[in-house]
Amino acid sequence: MTYAYFPGCTLKTQAADLDRWGRVSMEALGITLEELPQWQCCGAVYPLAKDEIASRLSSVRALMDARALNRPLVTLCSACHHVIKRTNCDIARDETFRDRANTYLAPETPYAGETQVLHYLEVLRDAVGFDNLAKQVKNPLTGKKIGAYYGCLLLRPSRQMAFDDPENPTIMEDFIRAIGAEPVIYAQRNECCGGYVTLEDRSLARTRAAAVEDNAAAQGAETLTTACPLCLYNLQKNGGGKLPVVYFTELLAQALGLKEEAQ
Repeated sequence: MTYAYFPGCTLKTQAADLDRWGRVSMEALGITLEELPQWQCCGAVYPLAKDEIASRLSSVRALMDARALNRPLVTLCSACHHVIKRTNCDIARDETFRDRANTYLAPETPYAGETQVLHYLEVLRDAVGFDNLAKQVKNPLTGKKIGAYYGCLLLRPSRQMAFDDPENPTIMEDFIRAIGAEPVIYAQRNECCGGYVTLEDRSLARTRAAAVEDNAAAQGAETLTTACPLCLYNLQKNGGGKLPVVYFTELLAQALGLKEEAQ
């Protein structure tokens, strides 16, 4: 099974190891991630102004390229997933945006939101299956108590993202169980870590990141895992160091016995 793949800027530069762990893990699970040949930055932040067109065009191009391949588009970065999926919803539902975007891009076949946008975790859940994943684990993380950190971008706005229950998500906890570890439920797991305000107000980012770590540690977590590179950076840099924070693809590669191969 092959999916079109949009890695995003961070996973091609400062966080390339997260990308490598994700690719080798999917290959081991029988799935190929075929990187789009000429992708551009998704825009990083979804624009709140409805008439902002230009910053969403790179996402539309990626969606069109995936449509041309007749494949769903998979992202590994929650920020990219957020921007691309919301842009896809916009072009499917907003006739004005759709007409203007297609006019700018001048496609032979106008794009109308045909591409399915998936996060890597959704592929693990729905295509691989967590039960099947558990059967392929070679190094189960038995005894490890891991807190899943969802953050903001995966879950909200829930009607557009349609990823999981925004108040009581389970997909990351199910993933943690599949790789043999014990998930830790804590109140701050789907609250903002403050990553987007780091440059403007680092003290607030530190307060929010510390609140996440403190709450997880108080409930017994020994490690935090996230699916957002920005959250990973902010929790590692501003969280106070109470808990180690790792990307979920690192845990996946470790459990599958592939971590060293992807170094």
